[in-house]
Amino acid sequence: MYLELLFFVYNNFKTLILNLNLKQTMGNFIDKTFTVIADILLKVLPATKQEKQAFSYYRAGMAAQAKGRYAEALQNYYEALQAEEDPYDRSYTLYNIGLIYGNTGKYTQALEFYHQALSLNPNLPQALNNVAVIYHSQALRAQTFEGEEYNELSKELFDKASDYWIQALKLAPDNYPGARNWLKVTGRLTE
Repeated sequence: MYLELLFFVYNNFKTLILNLNLKQTMGNFIDKTFTVIADILLKVLPATKQEKQAFSYYRAGMAAQAKGRYAEALQNYYEALQAEEDPYDRSYTLYNIGLIYGNTGKYTQALEFYHQALSLNPNLPQALNNVAVIYHSQALRAQTFEGEEYNELSKELFDKASDYWIQALKLAPDNYPGARNWLKVTGRLTE
């Protein structure tokens, strides 16, 4: 339960800072502050050895990911998944694995991990958004090819993107203004 709180606070605060484009300046400060707070809480709050181990791997994965060391981050995240039993905490680990695959252009794997994360925690607007972004990007790519089958594929992918963005906006109405605008312009969002 306490680890859930740590995951929630860290991920949401980090997302806020990244969205405000304060990544370099505040990102390092937040990482260091979070590490100190997490260390204190892990010592003070009741958590099993396995929960602490899972969180330690998760945190190491986050640190490696922030430095662009994706192989190391993935290794730590997979270790965290082996140790973590809580579905909520697992959802954030799966989400971060999806981020890495998405950032490295492995969109099929990214979608797989985002969907796994969402199956454990459907209240992850950032995962819903990232799934929508991938589908939208694939739809745009499909439009570059000629033929009715590509037009149909593009339409299906745009519809999928729309569905995921609408879900994300229901959970986080103030986020994703570009998605909201696209949904309005394409007639897919009526407020």
